[in-house]
Amino acid sequence: MKVLSIQSAVAYGHVGNSAAVFPLQRIGVEVLPVYTVNFSNHTGYGAWRGPMIDPNDVREVLTGIEERGVFGEIDAVLSGYQGGEGIGDVIIDAVVRVKAANPDAVYACDPVMGNAKSGCFVAPAIPILLREKVVPAADIITPNQFELGFLTGTEPDTLESTLASVDLAMAMGPRTVLVTSVERPDREEGTIEMLVADSAGAWIVQTPRLPMKANGSGDVTAALFTAHYVETGDANTALERTASSVFDLLAATLESGARELQLVEAQEFYANPRMQFTARQVR
Repeated sequence: MKVLSIQSAVAYGHVGNSAAVFPLQRIGVEVLPVYTVNFSNHTGYGAWRGPMIDPNDVREVLTGIEERGVFGEIDAVLSGYQGGEGIGDVIIDAVVRVKAANPDAVYACDPVMGNAKSGCFVAPAIPILLREKVVPAADIITPNQFELGFLTGTEPDTLESTLASVDLAMAMGPRTVLVTSVERPDREEGTIEMLVADSAGAWIVQTPRLPMKANGSGDVTAALFTAHYVETGDANTALERTASSVFDLLAATLESGARELQLVEAQEFYANPRMQFTARQVR
């Protein structure tokens, strides 16, 4: 499998491509990383150095890859945090060209905007760009529950309202929706969930909620789910594998006491997920 991953990169820590690439490689996926920023560290520290890469330069890199004749071999295009307005058009253009070379290729978009606790943390134009242009071009989207609500103009909280919001998102264009950080008022205390839906049905998986916040965990989730889903065509299996790997990555990070994901140390959990969580079909 080959994945074209168009995301940010940091030298220190693990977010964007610096979070997504290694887990994909560890499960046997060939990754072509294209960077949209090249920062010293993620912006959660409040200070960082390095450039945001001009969309035209990103386009040039993509054109160079295309000129090598590789686009026909790409199975999935993956995108995450979009720092500036122009990058969305570059990504969509790349998706169109990849699909022209390989009609079976899919586009997986992680529509990064924010979360329920901090609200939107991207430039004001980005959520509108995602909702109106990028998400409609995607086959798979992986929003958290807050982002799902913004995309659809709803406030999902219960299982029923979350499924209804998923249906609205699918009506925008994507055929598969993975919702992360699902927090239902009637869920078991001390847990958190992920939900996935496609044409075959919908499943939800529950894991213990760990007392931590880890930048980059959503990027790992989107990458692993996309790869497992493309490989198996089974949303339930992809969900269970992803939940297993990401939970153990977070648990290892929490145990270490480190602020950054223990991405390399947890590599066995990607290669051989323990499959300790069973998803429940809800539709």
